[in-house]
Amino acid sequence: MKDIVALVLGGGRGTRLYPLTKYRSKPAVPLAGKYRLIDIPLSNCLNSGVNRIYVMTQFNSVSLHRHIRRTYTFDAFGGGFVEILAAQQTNEASDWYQGTADAVRQHLRYLQQPGIEYVLILSGDQLYRMNYADMLATHQRSNAEVTIAALPVDEEKAAGFGIMRLDDSGRVVGFLEKPTTKQELEIVRTDPAWIDARGIPSRGRSCLASMGIYLFNRKVLVDVLEKTDYRDFGREVFPASIRSRRVQVHMFDGYWEDIGTTKSFYEANLDLAKLHPPFDLSSADAPIYTRARFLPPSSIDGATIRNSLVSDGCRIESGATIENSVIGLRCRIGKNVTIRDSVVMGSDFYEAAETNRSGAPPLGIGEGTLIAGAIVDKNCRIGRNVRIANHRGVQTCEEANHVSVCDGIVVVGKEAVLPDGWVL
Repeated sequence: MKDIVALVLGGGRGTRLYPLTKYRSKPAVPLAGKYRLIDIPLSNCLNSGVNRIYVMTQFNSVSLHRHIRRTYTFDAFGGGFVEILAAQQTNEASDWYQGTADAVRQHLRYLQQPGIEYVLILSGDQLYRMNYADMLATHQRSNAEVTIAALPVDEEKAAGFGIMRLDDSGRVVGFLEKPTTKQELEIVRTDPAWIDARGIPSRGRSCLASMGIYLFNRKVLVDVLEKTDYRDFGREVFPASIRSRRVQVHMFDGYWEDIGTTKSFYEANLDLAKLHPPFDLSSADAPIYTRARFLPPSSIDGATIRNSLVSDGCRIESGATIENSVIGLRCRIGKNVTIRDSVVMGSDFYEAAETNRSGAPPLGIGEGTLIAGAIVDKNCRIGRNVRIANHRGVQTCEEANHVSVCDGIVVVGKEAVLPDGWVL
């Protein structure tokens, strides 16, 4: 594993996660109250023994840089690092990244250093737990030049993925992006018995979806990027590699979610708040790392809390009811507040009472307020008896005071101020 360098791609605009990405890059979006999306691939790397990691950034990357700098520091003897590779003007390139492959191409010199045999390409916005040592074992055992992680899915879900066609040895011999017709599905269909024979119960799943996780021989990756002008791994580099290289599949059957939209972000967070979540944050063998904060325990006085996550440093007053929700750091929740099926991200700082002289509500959620089916971003000031719920069933619209509706989910933007009595 010491021969591997990981590249985490985090430079996209994150338009489908807007307005959560209005002031931050997608990998910097908070997750499960106290983490950020970038913590997932970085933790997977560290738990797998990969400790040389580059994170490629471009848009709204200040908070992401700050988080990585404060969180991922290594001792002087292990040789590990997590470093930022930001888009920049050089003698070889003067443009923004034109895609995932172009981003790697602009930084090839970091891959051409001694001691690098393999390059692991990861996404910065996926929720899963994987030991990349298993993927390397598959890669070496099959004498592959490229290995891609694959997730079995049923035919109904295949339309949302790139689907691969294999031979009996597990070599990828075909690829079709988002098949929809019966004819297309038949072309890329994998015999469920073949999946069962690999130790993964097929359960009727007959399509193998690309997870966007690639392991390259370093020389192969450099050769491909130097000799072509391909811009994207999924749409260009990977399909071209199938035709000219030995590409092997690595089977995976754990929890995996692409946090690419507001809806998927919302649903993934609420899933984590369940009594038996599909993704266990408290794994003893593979913990999720994040920034260590010096916060007090949360204070809860006479509140009712069910199926929820409550992060550090919160104050929840009497009469509050919290159900099926995620409560972030330093969240102040007043008396008789009701929060259902919501993600409340909390605050970046505590506010002294005497510092708020603008007449706006204090940081947090005022007494008597109702929040249902919503995402409340950080540092919001929500007054008393406010009503935040999509009672009209609106799917997509813009509202006043930095509040929007995306996929039917109410999103209260970062640092929004909602006065007493405000109603959506």
